[in-house]
Parts: sequence; structure tokens; C-alpha cells
Amino acid sequence: MSDETSTWLARYQHWRRRAEIGFWVLVLTVQMLANSITTWMDLRTAPFAQPLVWELSSNLTVGLLIPVLIAFERRFPLRWDTLCRNLPWHLAGTLMFCAAHVLVVMTMRKAAYAAVGASYTPGNWISVFGYEYLKDMRSYVLILAAVLGYRLLLLRLQGEARLLDAPETASAAPPSDAPPARPERFLVRKLRSEFLIAAADIEWLQAQGNYIGIHVNGHDYLLRSTLSDFLSQLDPARFVQVHRSYAANLDRVAEIEPLDSGDARLRMKDGSQIPCSRRYRAALGGQAQNKATAL
Repeated sequence: MSDETSTWLARYQHWRRRAEIGFWVLVLTVQMLANSITTWMDLRTAPFAQPLVWELSSNLTVGLLIPVLIAFERRFPLRWDTLCRNLPWHLAGTLMFCAAHVLVVMTMRKAAYAAVGASYTPGNWISVFGYEYLKDMRSYVLILAAVLGYRLLLLRLQGEARLLDAPETASAAPPSDAPPARPERFLVRKLRSEFLIAAADIEWLQAQGNYIGIHVNGHDYLLRSTLSDFLSQLDPARFVQVHRSYAANLDRVAEIEPLDSGDARLRMKDGSQIPCSRRYRAALGGQAQNKATAL
């Protein structure tokens, strides 16, 4: 990846959440206006406010359900190795998505009609649910496709790391009293390039959903793992958890800055900063002292 792309990606991380929200707001707004106009043209004699209320309530509800759907996918991720196990959950998820959509939409429309002294009659609930389910299932799939595609693009731009050597099978495992094998290098794939990073060069780690971010020499790479599982494979004398979502390489800590709240801020040798909660601060001091004694 070029330095220009890396710089752009680093800047984008600061605006990422706002950009993601803005994307969905734009998509749903355009869809609401387009559907309202086409429905109004089909009805001919109906006032424009009527289809506008229908589409506004529908798209607003979908917007509220998108974060829920994203969280649901993180709980039941759709990957090749989990597809057979988690696909039934998502089939059930389409039903829950549709039920929530219909319930909230009907409530909004009844309230909007009542505000102007009119009544809203949705018709037979079974027919309504069957009709809406076909549309909501399509929306469910399209939303997930957009989220997974976007996530894959970021992985390719940011770089995805994996252990260089696969773990040994149980039959070939060392005796229980033997020290666990610790990876010394990781393979990083970024776009069409592959390169190695040394474990000793890792500055700090950050939990990011189903991944952890590995910060190395000013760059961040994602590894599919939990923070606790990954730390169990690293040298505990060097890598220490300092926060619920962060771990640091003690060799890379330049300064521990206490805060009035009892927490601390770790200034790393590369100039970056990470939080250190008071829950882990005492353990961090003990680890640092033991490391200094050992040296």
C-alpha cells in the first residue's frame, strides 16, 4: 500500500463512525424520497403527504434496526467457517427483523394519522406480514451484503494478519509441563502484498469486535482473535493488558502519565497514546518492576 493510501486510511479512522452513519442516512433518505414520489404518481389522487408518511416511517424504522442487525451479525458472524452453523440464526433473524419493522411502522403510522384526526387501517395482519416479509428479507440481505463488503474492503486496505504457523493438533501437542510455543512472527496480507512482522515489534493491541488491531510502526493490522486469546500466545513478561480493550508491549512504553481519575495514559515510544485503567494500573507497575529486575 502506498504512503498516500495509508495516510488517507489513518485520517479516515477519525471520521469513520460519522461517515458510516452518514452513508446510511443518505441511502435511506434517497430511497424514502424516490419511493414516496413513485407511490404518489401511482395513486394519482392521494395527497403527497400520505406516501411520504408511509415511506418515512418505514425507512426510519430500518435505520433504527441497522445497528441491531450489525450487532446480530457480530454475534453470529457469516464466514465460510461459520456459515452452516450461523445461517439458520440469520434465517430466524429475517423473521425477527420483519416483525420488528412491521410493529414499529404500524405504530408510527397510527400515531401520524391520529395526529391529523384520521385513522389508519393496515388490513389483515397475516397478509401484511407476508407481503412485508418478502421486502424485509431482501433488505436484510442487502444490508448485510453492504456491511460485509465494506468490512472486507477495510481489511484489504488496512491489512489482515494471521499466525505464520497453524497451531499443532492435540495428538502432536507438547507435554502439559512444557512451555507453550509462542509465535515470533505474523504474516500480514495487504491488498496483493504479503510481508512478515515480528512479535517484538508490536507496540500495542486493541480489541475491535471479532478482531484485534495490532499496532506496528505506525500501522494497524487486524487479526481475527479475541484480546485474551491472543495475549495467551504472547510473552506475558512483555505484553500486558492495560485496559479492557488494550494491551501494551512493556518494551515500547516510554511514559506512564497518571490521571486525576485514578486511570493513566501510556505514552509509547512511537508517539502514540493508549488508555490504562486503574483496574490494570497496579498490575502494570508490578510487571514493569519485575521486568526491570530481570534485566
